[in-house]
Amino acid sequence: MILLTLMGFTWSAFAQGEAFNAGDRVINAGVGVGNYISYHNGSNKLFPIAASFEYGVANLFDGIGAIGIGGYAAYTSFNYNDLGRNVTIGDFLVGPRAMFHYQFLVKLDTYVGAMVGYDVRSFPKLNSSVPGSKFCYAYFLGVRYYVTNDFAFYGEVGYGVSPLQLGIAYKF
Repeated sequence: MILLTLMGFTWSAFAQGEAFNAGDRVINAGVGVGNYISYHNGSNKLFPIAASFEYGVANLFDGIGAIGIGGYAAYTSFNYNDLGRNVTIGDFLVGPRAMFHYQFLVKLDTYVGAMVGYDVRSFPKLNSSVPGSKFCYAYFLGVRYYVTNDFAFYGEVGYGVSPLQLGIAYKF
């Protein structure tokens, strides 16, 4: 009986859903570590920077799961050696994304998501070997650890503008 009571308290602590719930709005701002968008003879001029917004649309599993939708934008640039000329290439990735959240521990928001977006590249047309703008997709795993009810540190790994993003999040 004592074991069942403790399990009930533990379940209700998880079910409070402190991390992410329907109706929550979260803004992430971070920097990328590494860069998927690179070319031969290229070097990063600006490490990837990213921002995203998410809105909780539905709770699942008695409040320990949630569905969120939102938007994502990231930018990076790098220098590229094109036939002896130093060219700067800018890359801006933007698109909507959807996430599934599941709270394993109080204050720890874990999620998986996908995005379909558009990758806008700006560069002088000197060499046809540099691909232009295109539609793209991304998938990722993420975690936010809330140090207060509103403020968190976050990290995401996956495919997008960089393999790893680290930053801060604010829930309102």
